[in-house]
Amino acid sequence: MGLFYASLYISLGASSPYLAVWLKAGGLSGGQIGAVLALPLLARVATGPALAVWADSFHLRRTAIAWMAAAAAVLFAALLLVRGFWPWLGLWLAGATLFSACSPLVDVIVLKRAAQDGFDFGFARGIGSVAYVAANIGCGVLLSRFSPQLVVVWISLAAGASALLAKGLLPPETVRETAGSAPTQRFGGVGALLRNRPFLLMIGAAGVIQASHGFYYSFSTLLWRAQGLSPAVIGLLWGLGVATEVAFLWFGEPFRRRLGPERLLILGGVGAVVRWTAFAFSPPVWLLFPLQALHALSFTATFVASLQLVEWLSPKASASAAQSLNAALYSGVLIGLSTLASGPLYDYFGLHGYWAMSGLAAIGLIGALKLKARLARA
Repeated sequence: MGLFYASLYISLGASSPYLAVWLKAGGLSGGQIGAVLALPLLARVATGPALAVWADSFHLRRTAIAWMAAAAAVLFAALLLVRGFWPWLGLWLAGATLFSACSPLVDVIVLKRAAQDGFDFGFARGIGSVAYVAANIGCGVLLSRFSPQLVVVWISLAAGASALLAKGLLPPETVRETAGSAPTQRFGGVGALLRNRPFLLMIGAAGVIQASHGFYYSFSTLLWRAQGLSPAVIGLLWGLGVATEVAFLWFGEPFRRRLGPERLLILGGVGAVVRWTAFAFSPPVWLLFPLQALHALSFTATFVASLQLVEWLSPKASASAAQSLNAALYSGVLIGLSTLASGPLYDYFGLHGYWAMSGLAAIGLIGALKLKARLARA
């Protein structure tokens, strides 16, 4: 299961920091780049739960994952056959939508098997993060020698590998609670989640904290290149951020258990506020490295807390829908809006766009504090 996470994150580790480089080389402005990157995220609030419901119609969860990864690989490869804002927007929307839907479905499988078989979910997920680091560094080094088209070739081949490996690496987990049920019954689970106020407060707080990464994901590479950093150093910065994520996943389980998911979510919000505020001051290279280590809090602590709280606050019969709705918000509509706004922020304010991200993180932190108080009263 960890190796399959690796097959997913080898693609994401190249697209997250470097797709904007390819789009800029193709002549797109910051606003257009932000739109291309944001639209799949904005659509995910609808496409995520819809694809999860569709996936629950299969006997095995891994079947839908394989089909979606295969289709994404074809759509990514087609990016090289066309040129211009609108064709790239349409193909990236379709491909990224399908590929992003794979991760929360894998989370459902791994969380269930972790509970049954007694292994740490963080270890399996951390293997994916190691692959993400390798892709950050490896693609960054290769970009210093080859054209930006390398990015598209990389992500399409990696998505194709994920499709092929889905059957061989993922366990044959059946969709026990909902397989074969009518679509109206499966969508009913989504409706119940939308009426669950603590659940909505939780995914809202986590979603806003994760959305504060939008400017970083989209434009940090371009900003660092403008500061004179080499592609190799930029790859190391990205890699360090995810390396701390791996350390948190692999070795932080005792700490996470003592703290509890509610406090972990608060810690994620604090880390995000500190990180983006510091980035807005254009810190020197030596300080960028410890600031990147805060990724362990701003992203990973928030991510792990949200997964655990989703399990606590949602019925087991709605596991796929709950995790997909959570992912649709934190890696979908909220970060999509943040990414869409990041284009004009980059065009008009440059590095100071990080101030807006610091404000978003502060809103998420307030929501996390309210959630903790509400759960304490329950």
